[in-house]
Amino acid sequence: MRLTVYLAGEIHSTWRDEIKKKSLALDLPFDFVGPMENHDRSDNIGEEILGEQPGAVYKDAAASNFNNLRTSVLMHKADLVIALFGEQYKQWNTAMDASAALAVGKPVIIIRPEKLHHPLKELSAKANATVETCDQAIKALAYIVE
Repeated sequence: MRLTVYLAGEIHSTWRDEIKKKSLALDLPFDFVGPMENHDRSDNIGEEILGEQPGAVYKDAAASNFNNLRTSVLMHKADLVIALFGEQYKQWNTAMDASAALAVGKPVIIIRPEKLHHPLKELSAKANATVETCDQAIKALAYIVE
């Protein structure tokens, strides 16, 4: 049985690659999906589809609509969500994705360093599991299919 995991979180580091490679090395039956990782494409998709917008706010609104569409479809198809909260980037989208997944009953694993325990305590309390590293998340995935 193959399961699909939505990887929510910042798109600027290689954490998704780490999860995918380690899962593959352990021969775990998971497929991975997530947000558009090409930042320029994500920012410009509204204009690519609808044409030039009259200003930055409209450009962002148009892009957000298509990015939210993508997220909704992929998250709906996913069996579970892993949401990574790192220390370097703002995490508004990650919090939104984790909350949306929890609201529709998707199982959620949160990855966050110990220093983010306090600001994420309520979200962690609602998640199915909270870990501190990608390796711990991989162990949780492996346990699901053991």
